[in-house]
Amino acid sequence: MYLLSHFSSSSLYLQIFLVLLWCIHTLEFLELASAATPKVKVGNISKVEDAAYFRIYYGQTFKVIKNTLDGKSYLLIQNNTRMASRTKYCTSRIKSFVIPLANYSIEADYYFPVSFFELLGMLGNLKGITSTYVASQCVLKLYQDGQVETINKSEPQQLAQYAAHFIANTDETQPCNFATFVPIGEDAPLQRAEWIKYLGVFANLENRANQVYDAIKENYLCLSKAATSKTSVKPTVSWMDHKDGVWSFTREPYKLKFVEDAGGVNVDDSINKVTYNMSIPDDLEEFHAILCTVDVVIDETYTSDPAVYSASTFLGNINLEDQSCFAFLSNQSLWRYDKRVQNSTVLDWYDGAVSQPQLVLADIIEALYPTGNYNTTYFRNIAKGEGIISIGPEMCERDSSIAMEPTVVACQ
Repeated sequence: MYLLSHFSSSSLYLQIFLVLLWCIHTLEFLELASAATPKVKVGNISKVEDAAYFRIYYGQTFKVIKNTLDGKSYLLIQNNTRMASRTKYCTSRIKSFVIPLANYSIEADYYFPVSFFELLGMLGNLKGITSTYVASQCVLKLYQDGQVETINKSEPQQLAQYAAHFIANTDETQPCNFATFVPIGEDAPLQRAEWIKYLGVFANLENRANQVYDAIKENYLCLSKAATSKTSVKPTVSWMDHKDGVWSFTREPYKLKFVEDAGGVNVDDSINKVTYNMSIPDDLEEFHAILCTVDVVIDETYTSDPAVYSASTFLGNINLEDQSCFAFLSNQSLWRYDKRVQNSTVLDWYDGAVSQPQLVLADIIEALYPTGNYNTTYFRNIAKGEGIISIGPEMCERDSSIAMEPTVVACQ
């Protein structure tokens, strides 16, 4: 009886000991897991694939954007963390923002590309603009309806009410809530378009930014592949600008890249001189000689009224009498990128064309290899008398609180 009782008692003690040991190990494991996993964890992420001037880094409850163009780091802190209420940076090197942004404003004075916000579905939080110099019909409608107000950028207290104020001018003084957004600083079309990921980080919209950029990039590369394989004889293209009697050939890298990706050749590769004064006979003769080798001309000359700029305006500027030598005139291939314009001053070329370069590429392909059945978005052929499209709030026919879908051009 004693042995039986002792055995049963020992067995019970052993069971209790094992249970306690299991509980201790379980608690230790849970404590370690709790320490390793914060209450808030960054979910979807974006990786920079093509852009050269910004990088994104992810922590457990924060993100950091390093912007090479303005030399700043932006610390973005999730709003439901302890860090959000106790951390604030505002120095020449680093700024902090609480995300997702509760609201924001934009400095529209420098052709700010608001189309990036539209593609992300962020217009609902846009509350202020410094001017109506925007090429977006839906932003103009929001302003017309009183959902977006005009702010005076010279009055700091007006700007301070917004969680972030996005600017495109990296040289101006930047208060604590200013953040630069400069896709136009990149040297290639897709690099510029990838800045949608930069904005997406401020709104926790990385998944959406990735989706949009992937669609744009895929369409762009498909169009380029089809165009560059069309023929071994590539049309020669010239981007040209006239000012005060002097013509110059444009050498901006992203424009030259568009032509290459469209299956063309840039005239800039074959000339040494950049500017030509039309009042100097030798310059005039050399300039005309070069134009005789060109198949497509893109006239970038500034005008205060695009609606009245026509082929006759161009011909007057190049001081031309005999047109028989010029293939781009006989083939009617004289283009401008001011087809979409707001208030005769704001070109969509500096907005929608930046965020959706696949549409620009499709336009240039049509200019190089005309089919006659493609309606260009940003380019108009002034040799054929094409006019402009005036952008206004009445053209906004969608719910601006919903993300705008990128336009995918048919590609074979």
